[in-house]
Amino acid sequence: MIEFRFENEFELENLTEYEHWIEAVISSEGKICGDITYTFCGDVFLDKLNRHYLDHEDYTDIISFDDSIGAIISGEIFISTDRVEENAQKYGLPFSEELLRVMAHGLLHYCGYQDKSVSDKKEMRKKEDEKMELFHVEQS
Repeated sequence: MIEFRFENEFELENLTEYEHWIEAVISSEGKICGDITYTFCGDVFLDKLNRHYLDHEDYTDIISFDDSIGAIISGEIFISTDRVEENAQKYGLPFSEELLRVMAHGLLHYCGYQDKSVSDKKEMRKKEDEKMELFHVEQS
């Protein structure tokens, strides 16, 4: 089951389209969709989680809590729409594109991809681009 929660003014339109895309991203990695929750929030909300659970003091665009078991992908993904907006402006991208990238990023971590080393970051970016392209593919 895929669930969307909103802790700020942000609203995601066409939820069914996003649900189909998330399922396509997961299945494209040979995995099975379990329970995925996306919570969209602001910097303050995410900063509290970041400090409490990860003991980090920097703003971030995403925090994910992986509950996957084997091939079944499950977890909670928290996204700061404030950070997504700032990053979109910083890189000259539409907000919708940066949002897809961050949403895919969380799922890719659950599928086993990392982003600590330079080569890992390069592979993660390649996978993010690949998964973003799936958003525009007609879902059956």
